[in-house]
Amino acid sequence: MKKVVACALGECVHVAGVMNFLRLAEKTGWQTVFLGPAVSVEDVLEAARQEEADLVAVSYRLTPETGERLLGDFAEAADELREQGVRFAFGGTPPVAERVAAMGFFEHVFDGSETSEDVLAFLRGEKLDVLTETNFPQTAVERIRWKSPYPILRHHFGLPTMQASLAGIEQIAESRLLDVISLGIDQDAQANFFHPERQDKRRAGAGGVPVRSAQDYRNLFNASRRGNYPLLRTYSGTDDFIRLAEMYQQTIKIAWCAIPLFWFNQMDGRGPWDLEGSIREHQKVMAWYGERNIPVELNEPHHWGMRDAPDVVFVVAAYLSAYNARAMGVQDYIAQMMFNSPPGLSDRMDLAKMLAVIELVEPLCTSDFRIWKQTRTGLLSYPQEVSAARAHLAASVYVQMALKPDIVHIVGHTEAHHAATADDIIEACRLARRAIENALNGQADMTADERIQARKAELVREAKVTLAAIAALAPSGTPGPFVDPPTLAQAVQSGILDAPHLRNNPFARGQVLTRVIDGACLAVDSAGQALTEQLRIDLLT
Repeated sequence: MKKVVACALGECVHVAGVMNFLRLAEKTGWQTVFLGPAVSVEDVLEAARQEEADLVAVSYRLTPETGERLLGDFAEAADELREQGVRFAFGGTPPVAERVAAMGFFEHVFDGSETSEDVLAFLRGEKLDVLTETNFPQTAVERIRWKSPYPILRHHFGLPTMQASLAGIEQIAESRLLDVISLGIDQDAQANFFHPERQDKRRAGAGGVPVRSAQDYRNLFNASRRGNYPLLRTYSGTDDFIRLAEMYQQTIKIAWCAIPLFWFNQMDGRGPWDLEGSIREHQKVMAWYGERNIPVELNEPHHWGMRDAPDVVFVVAAYLSAYNARAMGVQDYIAQMMFNSPPGLSDRMDLAKMLAVIELVEPLCTSDFRIWKQTRTGLLSYPQEVSAARAHLAASVYVQMALKPDIVHIVGHTEAHHAATADDIIEACRLARRAIENALNGQADMTADERIQARKAELVREAKVTLAAIAALAPSGTPGPFVDPPTLAQAVQSGILDAPHLRNNPFARGQVLTRVIDGACLAVDSAGQALTEQLRIDLLT
Protein backbone atom coordinates (compact mmCIF):
# COMPACT_ATOMS: atom_id res chain seq x y z
CA MET A 1 0.00 0.00 0.00
CA LYS A 2 1.31 3.45 -0.92
CA LYS A 3 1.96 5.85 1.93
CA VAL A 4 1.55 9.63 2.15
CA VAL A 5 2.97 11.85 4.89
CA ALA A 6 1.27 15.24 5.26
CA CYS A 7 1.32 18.33 7.47
CA ALA A 8 1.15 22.11 7.67
CA LEU A 9 4.67 23.45 7.34
CA GLY A 10 6.68 25.92 9.42
CA GLU A 11 4.58 28.23 11.59
CA CYS A 12 1.32 27.45 9.75
CA VAL A 13 -1.34 25.83 11.92
CA HIS A 14 -4.13 25.54 9.34
CA VAL A 15 -4.71 21.84 8.65
CA ALA A 16 -8.31 21.58 7.41
CA GLY A 17 -7.14 21.28 3.81
CA VAL A 18 -4.51 18.71 4.80
CA MET A 19 -7.11 16.59 6.58
CA ASN A 20 -9.46 16.71 3.58
CA PHE A 21 -6.59 15.67 1.31
CA LEU A 22 -5.80 12.73 3.58
CA ARG A 23 -9.45 11.65 3.69
CA LEU A 24 -9.49 11.51 -0.10
CA ALA A 25 -6.18 9.67 -0.08
CA GLU A 26 -7.63 6.99 2.19
CA LYS A 27 -10.61 6.62 -0.16
CA THR A 28 -8.20 5.87 -3.00
CA GLY A 29 -6.22 3.28 -1.07
CA TRP A 30 -3.36 5.28 0.44
CA GLN A 31 -1.99 4.71 3.92
CA THR A 32 -1.89 8.15 5.55
CA VAL A 33 0.38 9.67 8.18
CA PHE A 34 -0.67 13.07 9.56
CA LEU A 35 2.17 14.95 11.25
CA GLY A 36 0.02 17.84 12.47
CA PRO A 37 0.29 21.66 12.30
CA ALA A 38 3.43 23.80 12.37
CA VAL A 39 5.94 21.07 11.55
CA SER A 40 9.55 22.01 10.81
CA VAL A 41 11.25 21.19 7.54
CA GLU A 42 13.64 18.83 9.29
CA ASP A 43 10.86 16.92 11.05
CA VAL A 44 8.85 16.49 7.85
CA LEU A 45 11.79 15.03 5.97
CA GLU A 46 12.81 12.80 8.87
CA ALA A 47 9.29 11.41 9.06
CA ALA A 48 9.29 10.85 5.30
CA ARG A 49 12.44 8.76 5.60
CA GLN A 50 11.26 6.78 8.62
CA GLU A 51 7.84 6.08 7.11
CA GLU A 52 9.31 5.33 3.68
CA ALA A 53 6.76 7.70 2.21
CA ASP A 54 5.80 7.53 -1.44
CA LEU A 55 4.30 11.02 -1.31
CA VAL A 56 4.92 14.03 0.93
CA ALA A 57 2.15 16.66 0.99
CA VAL A 58 2.75 19.98 2.72
CA SER A 59 0.56 23.02 3.19
CA TYR A 60 1.20 26.68 3.98
CA ARG A 61 -1.55 29.31 4.21
CA LEU A 62 0.14 32.41 5.62
CA THR A 63 1.86 35.33 3.83
CA PRO A 64 3.30 34.66 0.35
CA GLU A 65 6.69 36.20 1.14
CA THR A 66 7.42 33.99 4.15
CA GLY A 67 5.89 31.01 2.39
CA GLU A 68 8.14 31.46 -0.61
CA ARG A 69 11.27 31.50 1.58
CA LEU A 70 10.13 28.53 3.66
CA LEU A 71 9.17 26.40 0.67
CA GLY A 72 12.42 27.31 -1.04
CA ASP A 73 14.33 25.94 1.93
CA PHE A 74 12.08 22.88 1.94
CA ALA A 75 12.67 22.18 -1.75
CA GLU A 76 16.44 22.44 -1.33
CA ALA A 77 16.45 20.11 1.68
CA ALA A 78 14.05 17.60 0.07
CA ASP A 79 15.76 17.37 -3.31
CA GLU A 80 17.66 14.21 -2.35
CA LEU A 81 14.41 12.42 -1.47
CA ARG A 82 12.84 13.53 -4.74
CA GLU A 83 15.78 12.09 -6.67
CA GLN A 84 15.12 8.80 -4.85
CA GLY A 85 11.57 8.76 -6.25
CA VAL A 86 9.53 10.35 -3.47
CA ARG A 87 6.74 12.53 -4.84
CA PHE A 88 5.91 15.98 -3.44
CA ALA A 89 2.69 18.00 -3.50
CA PHE A 90 1.80 21.40 -2.08
CA GLY A 91 -1.49 23.03 -1.08
CA GLY A 92 -2.09 26.62 -0.04
CA THR A 93 -3.82 29.89 -0.80
CA PRO A 94 -3.63 31.15 -4.40
CA PRO A 95 -0.97 33.84 -3.69
CA VAL A 96 1.30 31.32 -1.95
CA ALA A 97 0.58 28.60 -4.50
CA GLU A 98 1.51 30.91 -7.37
CA ARG A 99 4.97 31.49 -5.94
CA VAL A 100 5.49 27.85 -5.01
CA ALA A 101 4.48 26.68 -8.49
CA ALA A 102 7.14 28.94 -9.99
CA MET A 103 9.81 26.96 -8.11
CA GLY A 104 9.15 23.90 -10.26
CA PHE A 105 9.90 21.50 -7.42
CA PHE A 106 6.46 20.09 -6.58
CA GLU A 107 4.74 17.55 -8.79
CA HIS A 108 1.49 19.41 -8.28
CA VAL A 109 0.50 22.62 -6.53
CA PHE A 110 -3.09 22.93 -5.28
CA ASP A 111 -4.49 26.42 -4.72
CA GLY A 112 -7.97 25.48 -3.49
CA SER A 113 -9.76 25.97 -6.81
CA GLU A 114 -9.56 22.28 -7.69
CA THR A 115 -12.58 20.01 -7.65
CA SER A 116 -12.64 16.84 -5.58
CA GLU A 117 -12.29 14.95 -8.86
CA ASP A 118 -8.99 16.75 -9.52
CA VAL A 119 -7.61 15.68 -6.16
CA LEU A 120 -8.81 12.11 -6.60
CA ALA A 121 -7.29 11.98 -10.08
CA PHE A 122 -3.92 13.15 -8.71
CA LEU A 123 -4.04 10.52 -5.99
CA ARG A 124 -4.76 7.87 -8.59
CA GLY A 125 -1.67 8.96 -10.49
CA GLU A 126 -3.48 10.65 -13.37
CA LYS A 127 -1.96 13.70 -15.06
CA LEU A 128 -3.91 16.90 -14.47
CA ASP A 129 -2.12 19.23 -16.86
CA VAL A 130 -3.59 17.67 -20.03
CA LEU A 131 -7.12 16.34 -19.60
CA THR A 132 -8.71 14.17 -22.26
CA GLU A 133 -11.82 12.06 -22.48
CA THR A 134 -9.84 9.11 -21.14
CA ASN A 135 -9.50 10.91 -17.78
CA PHE A 136 -13.26 10.80 -17.24
CA PRO A 137 -15.38 7.64 -17.42
CA GLN A 138 -17.93 7.84 -20.21
CA THR A 139 -20.68 5.61 -18.87
CA ALA A 140 -22.91 6.45 -15.92
CA VAL A 141 -22.02 3.42 -13.80
CA GLU A 142 -18.28 3.79 -14.38
CA ARG A 143 -18.47 7.47 -13.49
CA ILE A 144 -20.43 6.76 -10.29
CA ARG A 145 -17.82 4.24 -9.16
CA TRP A 146 -14.93 6.48 -10.21
CA LYS A 147 -16.22 9.51 -8.31
CA SER A 148 -17.26 7.74 -5.10
CA PRO A 149 -17.64 8.73 -2.27
CA TYR A 150 -18.93 11.84 -4.00
CA PRO A 151 -22.16 11.50 -5.98
CA ILE A 152 -22.09 12.40 -9.64
CA LEU A 153 -23.94 15.64 -10.39
CA ARG A 154 -26.64 16.14 -13.00
CA HIS A 155 -28.43 19.31 -14.11
CA HIS A 156 -31.05 20.10 -16.74
CA PHE A 157 -29.98 22.51 -19.52
CA GLY A 158 -31.53 23.74 -22.74
CA LEU A 159 -31.98 27.26 -24.08
CA PRO A 160 -34.38 28.42 -26.84
CA THR A 161 -31.71 28.52 -29.58
CA MET A 162 -29.10 26.04 -30.75
CA GLN A 163 -26.37 28.70 -30.69
CA ALA A 164 -26.98 29.63 -27.07
CA SER A 165 -27.27 25.97 -26.03
CA LEU A 166 -24.00 25.02 -27.74
CA ALA A 167 -22.15 27.91 -26.10
CA GLY A 168 -23.68 27.04 -22.72
CA ILE A 169 -22.66 23.39 -22.92
CA GLU A 170 -19.10 24.42 -23.72
CA GLN A 171 -19.08 26.76 -20.71
CA ILE A 172 -20.52 24.13 -18.37
CA ALA A 173 -18.07 21.48 -19.54
CA GLU A 174 -15.12 23.84 -19.14
CA SER A 175 -16.17 24.54 -15.54
CA ARG A 176 -15.64 20.81 -14.75
CA LEU A 177 -18.37 21.01 -12.09
CA LEU A 178 -21.13 18.91 -13.66
CA ASP A 179 -20.97 15.22 -14.58
CA VAL A 180 -24.19 14.85 -16.55
CA ILE A 181 -25.94 17.42 -18.73
CA SER A 182 -29.60 16.52 -19.16
CA LEU A 183 -30.55 18.14 -22.44
CA GLY A 184 -33.82 19.99 -22.18
CA ILE A 185 -35.32 19.84 -25.66
CA ASP A 186 -38.39 21.76 -26.79
CA GLN A 187 -41.86 20.25 -26.96
CA ASP A 188 -41.84 19.72 -30.72
CA ALA A 189 -38.61 17.74 -30.45
CA GLN A 190 -40.14 15.55 -27.76
CA ALA A 191 -43.39 14.88 -29.61
CA ASN A 192 -42.79 15.50 -33.30
CA PHE A 193 -39.10 14.98 -34.05
CA PHE A 194 -39.81 12.51 -36.87
CA HIS A 195 -42.91 14.39 -38.03
CA PRO A 196 -41.91 17.80 -39.42
CA GLU A 197 -45.40 18.19 -40.83
CA ARG A 198 -46.70 18.35 -37.24
CA GLN A 199 -44.14 20.91 -36.08
CA ASP A 200 -44.98 24.57 -35.63
CA LYS A 201 -42.11 26.98 -36.29
CA ARG A 202 -43.73 29.52 -33.99
CA ARG A 203 -43.23 27.10 -31.09
CA ALA A 204 -39.53 26.50 -31.74
CA GLY A 205 -37.60 26.67 -28.48
CA ALA A 206 -40.68 26.38 -26.29
CA GLY A 207 -39.41 24.50 -23.25
CA GLY A 208 -35.86 23.88 -24.44
CA VAL A 209 -33.39 23.68 -27.30
CA PRO A 210 -35.03 23.24 -30.74
CA VAL A 211 -33.22 20.14 -32.04
CA ARG A 212 -34.52 19.18 -35.46
CA SER A 213 -31.94 16.72 -36.82
CA ALA A 214 -29.53 14.02 -35.75
CA GLN A 215 -26.72 16.43 -36.60
CA ASP A 216 -28.09 18.90 -34.06
CA TYR A 217 -27.64 16.23 -31.39
CA ARG A 218 -24.11 15.45 -32.63
CA ASN A 219 -23.27 19.15 -32.41
CA LEU A 220 -24.51 19.30 -28.83
CA PHE A 221 -22.43 16.24 -27.95
CA ASN A 222 -19.34 17.69 -29.61
CA ALA A 223 -19.76 20.88 -27.58
CA SER A 224 -19.36 18.78 -24.43
CA ARG A 225 -16.02 17.29 -25.52
CA ARG A 226 -13.89 19.50 -23.29
CA GLY A 227 -13.35 20.24 -19.60
CA ASN A 228 -14.45 17.18 -17.66
CA TYR A 229 -16.20 15.64 -20.68
CA PRO A 230 -19.66 15.42 -19.11
CA LEU A 231 -22.12 12.71 -20.07
CA LEU A 232 -25.28 13.67 -21.92
CA ARG A 233 -28.84 12.42 -21.70
CA THR A 234 -32.25 13.70 -22.73
CA TYR A 235 -35.98 13.04 -22.67
CA SER A 236 -37.30 9.77 -24.06
CA GLY A 237 -40.01 11.66 -25.94
CA THR A 238 -43.73 11.07 -26.12
CA ASP A 239 -43.91 9.12 -29.41
CA ASP A 240 -41.60 7.11 -31.70
CA PHE A 241 -39.78 5.98 -28.56
CA ILE A 242 -37.48 3.35 -30.06
CA ARG A 243 -36.50 5.50 -33.05
CA LEU A 244 -35.55 8.27 -30.66
CA ALA A 245 -33.63 5.85 -28.44
CA GLU A 246 -31.61 4.60 -31.41
CA MET A 247 -30.76 8.15 -32.42
CA TYR A 248 -29.79 9.15 -28.88
CA GLN A 249 -27.43 6.21 -28.61
CA GLN A 250 -25.82 7.04 -31.94
CA THR A 251 -25.51 10.81 -31.46
CA ILE A 252 -25.08 11.70 -27.78
CA LYS A 253 -24.15 8.28 -26.36
CA ILE A 254 -27.06 8.69 -23.97
CA ALA A 255 -25.94 8.15 -20.37
CA TRP A 256 -29.25 6.67 -19.30
CA CYS A 257 -32.89 6.55 -20.25
CA ALA A 258 -35.52 8.34 -18.18
CA ILE A 259 -39.11 7.38 -18.84
CA PRO A 260 -42.31 7.22 -16.78
CA LEU A 261 -44.70 4.34 -16.38
CA PHE A 262 -48.08 6.08 -16.22
CA TRP A 263 -47.38 9.55 -17.67
CA PHE A 264 -46.47 11.49 -20.84
CA ASN A 265 -49.64 10.44 -22.63
CA GLN A 266 -53.24 11.58 -23.00
CA MET A 267 -53.71 11.49 -19.23
CA ASP A 268 -51.38 14.46 -18.68
CA GLY A 269 -51.79 15.90 -22.18
CA ARG A 270 -48.15 15.35 -23.12
CA GLY A 271 -48.41 12.54 -25.66
CA PRO A 272 -50.70 10.79 -28.14
CA TRP A 273 -51.02 7.41 -26.40
CA ASP A 274 -53.85 6.39 -24.10
CA LEU A 275 -52.95 5.21 -20.61
CA GLU A 276 -52.75 1.47 -21.22
CA GLY A 277 -51.04 1.89 -24.59
CA SER A 278 -48.39 4.20 -23.16
CA ILE A 279 -47.61 1.71 -20.39
CA ARG A 280 -46.90 -0.94 -23.05
CA GLU A 281 -44.74 1.45 -25.06
CA HIS A 282 -42.77 2.55 -22.02
CA GLN A 283 -42.10 -1.07 -21.11
CA LYS A 284 -40.73 -1.66 -24.62
CA VAL A 285 -38.37 1.28 -24.17
CA MET A 286 -37.10 -0.14 -20.87
CA ALA A 287 -36.48 -3.48 -22.55
CA TRP A 288 -34.65 -1.83 -25.47
CA TYR A 289 -32.23 -0.06 -23.13
CA GLY A 290 -31.92 -3.13 -20.94
CA GLU A 291 -30.80 -5.23 -23.91
CA ARG A 292 -27.99 -2.72 -24.50
CA ASN A 293 -26.96 -2.53 -20.83
CA ILE A 294 -27.80 1.19 -20.66
CA PRO A 295 -29.19 2.31 -17.28
CA VAL A 296 -32.85 3.22 -16.96
CA GLU A 297 -34.49 5.71 -14.64
CA LEU A 298 -38.25 5.78 -14.18
CA ASN A 299 -39.09 9.42 -13.51
CA GLU A 300 -42.40 8.17 -12.15
CA PRO A 301 -43.01 8.70 -8.41
CA HIS A 302 -42.38 12.44 -8.43
CA HIS A 303 -45.14 12.93 -11.01
CA TRP A 304 -47.54 11.70 -8.36
CA GLY A 305 -45.92 13.83 -5.68
CA MET A 306 -46.09 16.95 -7.86
CA ARG A 307 -49.84 16.34 -8.16
CA ASP A 308 -50.28 16.22 -4.37
CA ALA A 309 -50.77 12.44 -4.20
CA PRO A 310 -50.52 10.85 -0.75
CA ASP A 311 -47.02 9.84 0.29
CA VAL A 312 -48.01 6.18 0.13
CA VAL A 313 -48.90 6.50 -3.57
CA PHE A 314 -45.45 8.01 -4.19
CA VAL A 315 -43.87 5.01 -2.44
CA VAL A 316 -46.01 2.49 -4.37
CA ALA A 317 -45.18 4.19 -7.67
CA ALA A 318 -41.47 3.95 -6.83
CA TYR A 319 -41.81 0.22 -6.15
CA LEU A 320 -43.78 -0.43 -9.35
CA SER A 321 -41.12 1.48 -11.29
CA ALA A 322 -38.24 -0.64 -10.03
CA TYR A 323 -40.31 -3.82 -10.41
CA ASN A 324 -41.09 -3.04 -14.05
CA ALA A 325 -37.51 -2.10 -14.85
CA ARG A 326 -36.24 -5.42 -13.52
CA ALA A 327 -38.95 -7.36 -15.35
CA MET A 328 -37.98 -5.64 -18.61
CA GLY A 329 -34.36 -6.75 -18.32
CA VAL A 330 -32.80 -3.54 -17.03
CA GLN A 331 -29.52 -4.26 -15.25
CA ASP A 332 -28.71 -0.84 -13.79
CA TYR A 333 -31.74 0.97 -12.43
CA ILE A 334 -31.67 4.59 -11.27
CA ALA A 335 -34.20 5.15 -8.50
CA GLN A 336 -35.20 8.79 -8.53
CA MET A 337 -36.31 10.34 -5.25
CA MET A 338 -37.60 13.90 -5.48
CA PHE A 339 -37.64 15.71 -2.16
CA ASN A 340 -39.93 18.64 -1.25
CA SER A 341 -42.75 17.28 -3.37
CA PRO A 342 -45.40 18.36 -2.72
CA PRO A 343 -44.07 21.55 -1.12
CA GLY A 344 -44.72 21.71 2.59
CA LEU A 345 -43.35 18.29 3.50
CA SER A 346 -40.99 18.34 6.45
CA ASP A 347 -37.44 17.06 6.15
CA ARG A 348 -38.30 14.29 8.59
CA MET A 349 -41.26 13.05 6.57
CA ASP A 350 -39.36 13.43 3.29
CA LEU A 351 -36.56 11.23 4.59
CA ALA A 352 -39.06 8.70 5.94
CA LYS A 353 -40.75 8.50 2.54
CA MET A 354 -37.47 7.91 0.74
CA LEU A 355 -36.33 5.35 3.29
CA ALA A 356 -39.60 3.48 2.74
CA VAL A 357 -38.88 3.47 -1.00
CA ILE A 358 -35.40 2.07 -0.38
CA GLU A 359 -36.68 -0.61 1.99
CA LEU A 360 -39.24 -1.79 -0.56
CA VAL A 361 -37.03 -1.77 -3.66
CA GLU A 362 -33.74 -3.08 -2.26
CA PRO A 363 -35.03 -6.70 -2.04
CA LEU A 364 -35.44 -6.56 -5.83
CA CYS A 365 -31.65 -6.33 -6.23
CA THR A 366 -29.81 -9.31 -7.72
CA SER A 367 -26.44 -9.81 -9.35
CA ASP A 368 -28.18 -8.78 -12.59
CA PHE A 369 -30.23 -5.89 -11.20
CA ARG A 370 -28.44 -3.07 -9.45
CA ILE A 371 -30.10 0.02 -7.98
CA TRP A 372 -28.43 3.44 -7.96
CA LYS A 373 -29.99 6.15 -5.80
CA GLN A 374 -30.65 9.56 -7.33
CA THR A 375 -31.98 12.43 -5.23
CA ARG A 376 -33.22 15.85 -6.29
CA THR A 377 -34.90 18.97 -4.97
CA GLY A 378 -38.57 19.46 -5.80
CA LEU A 379 -38.97 21.95 -8.63
CA LEU A 380 -42.17 23.40 -7.23
CA SER A 381 -40.63 24.01 -3.80
CA TYR A 382 -38.33 26.87 -4.84
CA PRO A 383 -39.06 30.44 -3.75
CA GLN A 384 -38.59 33.13 -6.38
CA GLU A 385 -36.39 35.34 -4.21
CA VAL A 386 -32.89 34.32 -5.27
CA SER A 387 -31.14 34.40 -1.88
CA ALA A 388 -33.86 32.25 -0.35
CA ALA A 389 -33.69 29.92 -3.34
CA ARG A 390 -29.93 29.49 -2.91
CA ALA A 391 -30.45 28.61 0.74
CA HIS A 392 -33.19 26.14 -0.18
CA LEU A 393 -30.96 24.39 -2.72
CA ALA A 394 -28.08 23.99 -0.28
CA ALA A 395 -30.31 22.85 2.58
CA SER A 396 -32.20 20.36 0.42
CA VAL A 397 -29.03 18.80 -0.98
CA TYR A 398 -27.58 18.53 2.52
CA VAL A 399 -30.67 16.62 3.71
CA GLN A 400 -30.55 14.39 0.63
CA MET A 401 -27.01 13.35 1.53
CA ALA A 402 -28.47 11.41 4.46
CA LEU A 403 -29.42 8.77 1.87
CA LYS A 404 -25.86 8.54 0.50
CA PRO A 405 -27.03 9.09 -3.08
CA ASP A 406 -25.04 7.94 -6.10
CA ILE A 407 -26.44 10.80 -8.20
CA VAL A 408 -27.59 14.23 -7.13
CA HIS A 409 -29.88 15.84 -9.66
CA ILE A 410 -29.33 19.53 -9.02
CA VAL A 411 -32.40 21.63 -9.70
CA GLY A 412 -31.09 25.15 -10.17
CA HIS A 413 -32.12 27.84 -7.72
CA THR A 414 -33.32 30.09 -10.56
CA GLU A 415 -35.85 27.61 -11.95
CA ALA A 416 -38.82 29.25 -10.21
CA HIS A 417 -38.03 32.41 -12.18
CA HIS A 418 -36.39 31.32 -15.45
CA ALA A 419 -34.73 28.38 -17.19
CA ALA A 420 -31.17 28.01 -15.94
CA THR A 421 -28.38 29.58 -17.95
CA ALA A 422 -24.85 28.19 -17.95
CA ASP A 423 -23.86 30.75 -15.29
CA ASP A 424 -26.85 29.72 -13.17
CA ILE A 425 -25.91 26.05 -13.42
CA ILE A 426 -22.29 26.68 -12.50
CA GLU A 427 -23.40 28.63 -9.42
CA ALA A 428 -25.91 25.90 -8.49
CA CYS A 429 -23.20 23.25 -8.81
CA ARG A 430 -20.93 25.18 -6.47
CA LEU A 431 -23.72 25.52 -3.92
CA ALA A 432 -24.55 21.83 -4.12
CA ARG A 433 -20.91 20.76 -4.01
CA ARG A 434 -20.34 22.69 -0.81
CA ALA A 435 -23.37 21.09 0.81
CA ILE A 436 -22.11 17.67 -0.28
CA GLU A 437 -18.61 18.35 1.04
CA ASN A 438 -20.04 19.41 4.39
CA ALA A 439 -22.16 16.27 4.60
CA LEU A 440 -19.30 13.93 3.70
CA ASN A 441 -17.12 15.55 6.36
CA GLY A 442 -19.20 14.15 9.21
CA GLN A 443 -22.95 14.57 8.78
CA ALA A 444 -24.96 13.20 11.70
CA ASP A 445 -27.15 10.20 10.89
CA MET A 446 -30.51 11.88 10.43
CA THR A 447 -32.13 8.58 9.41
CA ALA A 448 -31.79 7.30 12.99
CA ASP A 449 -34.44 9.76 14.20
CA GLU A 450 -37.23 7.81 15.91
CA ARG A 451 -40.03 9.70 14.18
CA ILE A 452 -38.43 9.11 10.79
CA GLN A 453 -38.14 5.40 11.46
CA ALA A 454 -41.72 5.17 12.72
CA ARG A 455 -43.09 6.96 9.65
CA LYS A 456 -40.95 4.81 7.34
CA ALA A 457 -42.36 1.63 8.90
CA GLU A 458 -45.90 3.01 8.59
CA LEU A 459 -45.40 3.82 4.89
CA VAL A 460 -44.01 0.36 4.18
CA ARG A 461 -47.05 -1.23 5.83
CA GLU A 462 -49.48 1.04 4.00
CA ALA A 463 -47.73 0.54 0.65
CA LYS A 464 -48.15 -3.20 0.97
CA VAL A 465 -51.92 -2.66 1.39
CA THR A 466 -51.99 -0.63 -1.83
CA LEU A 467 -49.91 -3.17 -3.74
CA ALA A 468 -52.19 -5.98 -2.60
CA ALA A 469 -55.19 -4.02 -3.87
CA ILE A 470 -53.54 -3.56 -7.26
CA ALA A 471 -52.66 -7.26 -7.49
CA ALA A 472 -56.29 -8.13 -6.69
CA LEU A 473 -57.41 -6.24 -9.81
CA ALA A 474 -55.75 -8.76 -12.14
CA PRO A 475 -57.90 -11.55 -13.56
CA SER A 476 -57.17 -14.98 -12.16
CA GLY A 477 -54.09 -16.50 -13.76
CA THR A 478 -52.54 -13.18 -14.80
CA PRO A 479 -48.77 -13.63 -14.61
CA GLY A 480 -47.17 -10.65 -12.89
CA PRO A 481 -50.00 -8.19 -12.21
CA PHE A 482 -47.47 -5.45 -11.45
CA VAL A 483 -46.23 -5.54 -15.07
CA ASP A 484 -49.61 -6.20 -16.70
CA PRO A 485 -50.66 -3.02 -18.59
CA PRO A 486 -54.45 -3.56 -18.21
CA THR A 487 -54.05 -4.13 -14.46
CA LEU A 488 -51.80 -1.10 -14.05
CA ALA A 489 -54.17 1.08 -16.07
CA GLN A 490 -57.09 -0.11 -13.96
CA ALA A 491 -55.18 0.78 -10.80
CA VAL A 492 -55.35 4.40 -11.94
CA GLN A 493 -58.85 4.25 -13.37
CA SER A 494 -60.22 2.69 -10.18
CA GLY A 495 -58.60 5.30 -7.95
CA ILE A 496 -56.18 2.99 -6.14
CA LEU A 497 -53.45 5.19 -7.58
CA ASP A 498 -54.84 8.70 -7.44
CA ALA A 499 -53.94 12.37 -6.99
CA PRO A 500 -56.04 15.49 -6.42
CA HIS A 501 -54.77 17.11 -9.62
CA LEU A 502 -56.37 14.31 -11.67
CA ARG A 503 -59.90 15.51 -10.95
CA ASN A 504 -62.10 15.48 -14.09
CA ASN A 505 -59.47 13.42 -15.91
CA PRO A 506 -60.98 10.78 -18.24
CA PHE A 507 -58.31 8.23 -17.29
CA ALA A 508 -58.36 8.64 -13.50
CA ARG A 509 -60.65 9.16 -10.51
CA GLY A 510 -59.09 12.33 -9.11
CA GLN A 511 -61.28 12.06 -6.04
CA VAL A 512 -58.62 11.58 -3.36
CA LEU A 513 -58.23 14.48 -0.95
CA THR A 514 -54.86 15.16 0.65
CA ARG A 515 -53.49 17.45 3.30
CA VAL A 516 -50.03 17.99 4.75
CA ILE A 517 -50.36 17.02 8.41
CA ASP A 518 -47.31 17.08 10.72
CA GLY A 519 -45.10 17.33 7.65
CA ALA A 520 -46.53 14.30 5.79
CA CYS A 521 -48.90 14.28 2.82
CA LEU A 522 -51.87 12.15 3.85
CA ALA A 523 -55.18 11.09 2.31
CA VAL A 524 -58.02 12.65 4.25
CA ASP A 525 -61.81 12.53 4.32
CA SER A 526 -64.08 15.49 3.59
CA ALA A 527 -63.65 16.67 7.18
CA GLY A 528 -59.86 16.70 6.85
CA GLN A 529 -59.30 13.62 9.00
CA ALA A 530 -56.49 11.26 7.95
CA LEU A 531 -57.50 7.96 6.36
CA THR A 532 -55.66 4.67 6.57
CA GLU A 533 -54.84 3.22 3.19
CA GLN A 534 -57.20 0.30 3.72
CA LEU A 535 -60.10 2.63 4.52
CA ARG A 536 -59.30 4.88 1.55
CA ILE A 537 -59.35 1.88 -0.79
CA ASP A 538 -62.50 0.44 0.77
CA LEU A 539 -64.29 3.73 0.13
CA LEU A 540 -63.57 3.41 -3.61
CA THR A 541 -66.03 0.54 -4.04
